[in-house]
Amino acid sequence: MSDLRLRTFRAFSRTPSLRPSLRAAARKHAAAAAPVIEPADKQHRDPQKPKGHSVVDSAIYCGGTRIASPDSLADTYSALHDSPQSLAWIGLYRPDRRELASLAQEFDLHELAIEDANEAHQRPKLERYGDTLFVVLKAARYRDATEEVEFGEVHVFVGPDFVVTVRHAEAPNLAAVRRRVERDPELLSRGAEAVLYAIMDKVVDGYAPVVAGLENDIDEIETEVFRGDPKVSRRIYELSREVIEFQRATRPLIGMLEQLRGGFQKYGVDEELQRSLRDVADHVTEVVEKVDGFRELLRDILTVNATLVAQQQNEEMKSLAIASSEQNEEVKRISAWAAILFAPTLIGTVYGMNFDHMPELHWQYGYPFAIGLMALVCGGLHQIFKRRGWL
Repeated sequence: MSDLRLRTFRAFSRTPSLRPSLRAAARKHAAAAAPVIEPADKQHRDPQKPKGHSVVDSAIYCGGTRIASPDSLADTYSALHDSPQSLAWIGLYRPDRRELASLAQEFDLHELAIEDANEAHQRPKLERYGDTLFVVLKAARYRDATEEVEFGEVHVFVGPDFVVTVRHAEAPNLAAVRRRVERDPELLSRGAEAVLYAIMDKVVDGYAPVVAGLENDIDEIETEVFRGDPKVSRRIYELSREVIEFQRATRPLIGMLEQLRGGFQKYGVDEELQRSLRDVADHVTEVVEKVDGFRELLRDILTVNATLVAQQQNEEMKSLAIASSEQNEEVKRISAWAAILFAPTLIGTVYGMNFDHMPELHWQYGYPFAIGLMALVCGGLHQIFKRRGWL
């Protein structure tokens, strides 16, 4: 291997490895072996379309350059043994327990980390087992049509000379990350931490469209609230739930990056890589602050909406009360006039009966008396109803 590649190899690769002595001896024995360069068409297999097995892409890198593209885990182990001071990046998609057990045996991975990697739906976290890091990241994608945040999950094992990525969903697209680091040999030559940085940077960059989508929907909700849309309460609740899930995926990253920062000096992380990881931390902090603001804003919007709904209900109740009062007044007027008109009807009905022996029928003043009686009764009733406010 050339002196240039040895100089550019990452700093902490000089730390004594915990790999078995047999593997170290095999590397020293094969130090002079010339690397084999694979054809270009094998160097970028699409990890989104695995064919028949979980190893969607595997590569051996030395000095920031891909020198081998093994097709299986066994071939990767062999190529790594044959090329000392190199870096293996193995990408897996839904591996089975047998494959994870093989990785655990080869790279001395902790059984608890292997158990977590075998199961999806882990919370974002960073754990250190000796000289190996185990990182769980949540990628996110926002679907505006349904206003839902879709999450993908990637588990990353980072050792002195290897990176193993395990995905249980299509996202994140690590093929793009691999292409990025392979286009930047200087970055890749900084070792396994550089790959971890690139993966974290990809995941965090993917949060920006989610934040923009949530912000746009919150603006729409504010408009609907003041427009009085009756369905907006349900929309606020559902969007609040998505914000909470997104918050759970992003907030742990702050602590994870703080843990990484705490180990910069101890593990001799490259200065430029330290600056890059700090930049990722800044982006995460910005995302978390915005998401926290979204949650508070949605809570305030829900309160305002409840207030507006209550006001609208009060206005409706007031209108109903006014209408009921007006209706009662009309009923009173109608009842009063009905009573007034009933009196002459009653008198006229009495005198309209066909009886011969009624004194008033043959009385000279009978008709004026009946008319006067009707007027007197109607006038009296009118005065009574008017005093009571019915007329």
